[in-house]
Amino acid sequence: MKAEFIRFRIPQYRNITGLLQILGGSSLVIGYLMSVWWLAFVGALGLAVLMALGFFTRLRIKDSLPLSAPALLFSLLNAFLAYKFYTYI
Repeated sequence: MKAEFIRFRIPQYRNITGLLQILGGSSLVIGYLMSVWWLAFVGALGLAVLMALGFFTRLRIKDSLPLSAPALLFSLLNAFLAYKFYTYI
């Protein structure tokens, strides 16, 4: 991943991105397992935004669509989860 962030020309954001991914995933799992829907919503929404930014970063460096598609797919999936968790709040 270090090489990817260098290729994206944003190596200074590697650590914060990893931390946000861990926090988002943890809040999503904990919120779901403990039925704390607002925590699961925040985690899913945060991951959706993070993956959307990853998708736009890949577009900015002109990656192909097959390389960019997973980021878009995970962004849409997390946005869907955030919507579903929001309806439980």
